Amino acid sequence: MENNQDKGKTVAIISYITLIGFVVALIMHNDDKNKSELGAFHLRQSLGIMITGIALSFCQLIFVFIPFIGWLINGAISLALIALFVFWILGLISAINQEKKELPFIGSYYQKYLNSIK
Repeated sequence: MENNQDKGKTVAIISYITLIGFVVALIMHNDDKNKSELGAFHLRQSLGIMITGIALSFCQLIFVFIPFIGWLINGAISLALIALFVFWILGLISAINQEKKELPFIGSYYQKYLNSIK
């Protein structure tokens, strides 16, 4: 039983380490002996953080070319990206502690909309 928790913890931690780490964790999680609820939870959280970060960066790329108003919006998006980085750290700490704590504000949406990862 403890071995399954350790493997779930490994998948959970690796999922937060870059896109390559996420892919490795997903492959590890799809193996039946490594499958755990903790790993699936953190895979969903990590994927949600990555998707949100990519979407915000794309919006930032668009607004940078609009004078004044776009620059203000770009500043707000930069603050959102900093908050997303803090959420990434919170998720990683939660994975290390083997806790299934949803990220503030956005974690419940990730669990709801990315539920195909089981």
